[in-house]
This record gives sequence, C-alpha cells and structure tokens, in this order.
Amino acid sequence: MIGALALFIVLSGFAGLKTFSLSFSNDFDPDLKMEAATGKSFRVSAQQLKDLEAIPEIVSFSKVVEERVVLSLKNKHHIANIKGVDSGFRKVNAMDSIMYVGNWINPDAYDEAVIGIGVSNLLGVIAYDYSSLLEIIVPKPGTKSITSSSKSPYKKVKVTTTGIYRINEDLDTKYVFTNLELAQELLDFEVNEITNIEFNLTPEANESKVKDQISAIFDDEILIKNRIELNDALYKMLNTENIAIYLIFTLVLILALFNVVGAIVMMILDKRSNMKTLFSMGTTVKQIKRIFFLQGIIITVLGGLLGITLGVIVIYLQLEFKLFYITPSLPYPVELEFMNCVTVFLTISILGLLASYIASHRINSTFIANS
Repeated sequence: MIGALALFIVLSGFAGLKTFSLSFSNDFDPDLKMEAATGKSFRVSAQQLKDLEAIPEIVSFSKVVEERVVLSLKNKHHIANIKGVDSGFRKVNAMDSIMYVGNWINPDAYDEAVIGIGVSNLLGVIAYDYSSLLEIIVPKPGTKSITSSSKSPYKKVKVTTTGIYRINEDLDTKYVFTNLELAQELLDFEVNEITNIEFNLTPEANESKVKDQISAIFDDEILIKNRIELNDALYKMLNTENIAIYLIFTLVLILALFNVVGAIVMMILDKRSNMKTLFSMGTTVKQIKRIFFLQGIIITVLGGLLGITLGVIVIYLQLEFKLFYITPSLPYPVELEFMNCVTVFLTISILGLLASYIASHRINSTFIANS
C-alpha cells in the first residue's frame, strides 16, 4: 500500500512539474514552424499566402525574420536574436500573457522593440526611456574584410523599447522583437523574403495532414517542425527523468514486495499441519500452491488499490487546497492522470504475481510429507 502510494504521488508530482516546465515554452512556441530547407531565408508569394489562408485547420499564421544581432546601450553589449514579426504574431503566440512591463510593439510603428527581462538587466534598458535608445547592430552582408572598406561594416538602428517580456532565464536573454519591416531592412531582405512562418492550429487539427498541405504549397522546399520538435532536447530530458524516477521507485516496490514473499513463507510454515491434512484428504500439491499464490495476489492487489486510492485523495487535496508550496506563492504542481493509476496498478500486479509465484513454489510433496 505504501509503495503504491509513494509511486503514484511521485508520478503525479513529476507530471505536474513536466507540465509546469513546458508551460513556459508553450506560451512562446507556435503549433507549427516552417523554415527554409536550405539557407537561412526563403521567398513567399501572395498566392502562397492565400493558399495558406485557405487551409481550414490553420487559425492564423505570422511571417517572421530572425537573425543574430548585437544589442548595445551605453557601451554595454549583448548578442541576441532579432525577431521581426508582422501584425499576426500575437494571434499565433500568447505574447500578452508573458509581458512583464510595458506594451507590445505597435504594428504601425517602425522603430519599436520588445526585449526580455534578462536583456533589460544586462544592458540597463528601461521601457519608454526616450533618452537612452537601444541600438541594434548587424554586420553588412558581403565577402570583403570588415577592415577593407572606409565605410562602416555594420548596419545600425536605434529603437524605443516599449515592453519587456518574462518567460524563463534562457529565453529572457535570447530575443529582441521588432516589426517585420525593420528586420528586413536591417538584414537587406526583400519585401517577400523571410526566415520562417509560424502557425496556430485549431485544437482538433491533424498535424501530419496540415504539414502535408503546407509542403505541397511550397513544393517541399521547406522544413516544418511541431512544438515537440522545436523543444526536442527539453522533451527528451523530461521523458528520461520520468523513466528514471519510475525505475527507481519500482526498485523500492521490489524491495517492499520481499515482505510479501516473507509473509507467504511464514504462512506456509505456520500451516504445515493443515497442508498435510489437506494432502491426506486428496488435495493435490498444485491446488495447495494455488491457495498461497492467490493469497499473495490478494495482498498485493488490494494493497495496491488502497495505495492508489489514498494517492488520488492526496493529489486531489493538493489540487484543491494547495497544501504544499515550492515558494510562498507557488504551490507544488501536480496532475491527476488516469494513466498514472494504470501504471501503478500494473506495476504492483506484475510484481505481486512474481512474488506470489516465488513464495508459493516452495511447497512440494516432500515438504508436505515432512510437515
């Protein structure tokens, strides 16, 4: 019972932590992201955009230009990614939910930007500080040495920081958001040249089907990634940790089930005279083994069900009343999932069958005759 309770609570707690960890990237990442199969950028025509709008599973999409740049303010520098976005970006990504200070960039404004709180802390950027404008610097494209020309080898633009977003430590120092036109001009892109398109799909959309439809529009010259593929390292790490935790607590259950083996063996020794009587009355050794085998199954199955029931109660109380906190303001995240109940029950049942089988097979005709 205690083993099943512990395993269920740990699996529910890790499921909550997994959802909590992914919630940061889920607010920021699109359902699908389309990139160039070769090179950094590709061109999109007006007809292709109309064809994308005609796909019913696509709620909205946004054209994006992304590239590495240098941010500079008062002799402080930081390397980040400029992300030029169009007016549809807020329909694809829940940017309003991650804004920490200020407002999102105005689609009609040219020289506005939104940065992460990490960049703000590193460079000392303040929202709506018109006296200290953030400078975005990018090398000019070309093959000559940067020292071979009398002209500046860099393109620069000063922008007003209208907002600061906050997601996590990594993403807070990674991006500076601007309007699409500014990013295209800074990188010498043409009007129809972009680096990716991000999509927001309907909840019931078939990702594979939508991918095929998009690939057909662009003649398979692009790569399309879903949310898991965009965060494959994070998903692999979380899944590996989940398996490791399950295996560790399964080992604890195995050690606990030695008690079941010991209890059945003690019962067998205690009931030797009764077994001999039954054997003399015509009961076979196989039938006597089955008695203790079923008794072991009953112990493990009922103990497992009781442990799962108590675990469900504990997790429900945590969800409803927030009994345990990570910080004074953050309750420990948990999730009540049916699959965790199934996993624990199957684990307990399989290990219980094995323990009962091992214990009951100590009985043989010689053992009964010598009782």
